[in-house]
Amino acid sequence: MEEGGAKPVCAEEALHLLNCVTQSPFDEPKCLRLLHSLRDCVLAKKVKKFSLAGQEQQETKPSTKKA
Repeated sequence: MEEGGAKPVCAEEALHLLNCVTQSPFDEPKCLRLLHSLRDCVLAKKVKKFSLAGQEQQETKPSTKKA
């Protein structure tokens, strides 16, 4: 994420794509254009990985739960 309360990198492109896939009827050509737009953004911004808020801490902590 960027500092100063700014939106995460490529947030608008990701949000548009997510909203596209939830629409009914599904407009595959539109969603494909949005996918390419997101891909262009991550390449331009050199994004390596996305994560959800709180997800990164969960992945790095060892699990204490027993099966």
